[in-house]
Amino acid sequence: MSHRLQDKVALITGASSGIGRTTALLFAAEGAKVVVGARRASELDQLVSEIHAAGGQAVALAGDVRSEAYAKALVDLAVERFGRLDVAFNNAGTLGEGGPSTEVSEAGWTDTLAINLTGAFLGAKHQIAQMTKNGGGSVVFTSTFVGHTFAFPGMAAYAASKSGLIGLTQALAAEYGPQGVRVNAVLPGAVDTDMFREKNDTPEAQSFVTNLHALKRVGKPEELARAVLYLASDDSSFVTGTASLVDGGVSITRT
Repeated sequence: MSHRLQDKVALITGASSGIGRTTALLFAAEGAKVVVGARRASELDQLVSEIHAAGGQAVALAGDVRSEAYAKALVDLAVERFGRLDVAFNNAGTLGEGGPSTEVSEAGWTDTLAINLTGAFLGAKHQIAQMTKNGGGSVVFTSTFVGHTFAFPGMAAYAASKSGLIGLTQALAAEYGPQGVRVNAVLPGAVDTDMFREKNDTPEAQSFVTNLHALKRVGKPEELARAVLYLASDDSSFVTGTASLVDGGVSITRT
């Protein structure tokens, strides 16, 4: 490993599985002290154990990203255990209630936005406040190509909430750039995670989505983690306010 995050402190939400879990392992291998959050405590504890076994440092706090108190508690934990916060990866998300938009419930719509958009804002609110005390840092959001370059029927709440993250990225990047905080969003294509398999639960559905990509395959969590590492590290020191497609060419493919 190149230790691109040596001596940095990183916070990752949605870390119990998928892209978040893989990114936490990579960040730790790259030298970061890691704070991991998600709803499932047992999965977080297992992740922390793996990081410790590999010689890294990590601490976990389970909770719900819809809670501002939890967003603050994660930042407080980073400072209490490791003294600072340099990187935040706001990755927690949900597919939310799907189906015809005329049949989506108000509760389903509200909950999807609360997790995907408001939860990310609440996280960034407290993360950036701490980063400005350190002289800067890097915030990364997990958005998606859905609702940005491509749309699927029956996913209005998901598309709206994830598209909102791009506007939030730009606003925060402009507002806090002078204080040394960079803010970017990563936009994955389909990635082989539990969420992908939940949405595409038949071989036919998986084949259809796979074929939409120029590379004719879906991504691996490790591939997304490396893209997030770039945005988190000083390698991207002049990159802010971007919606970074890491989508296997799904946005440009029509065959």
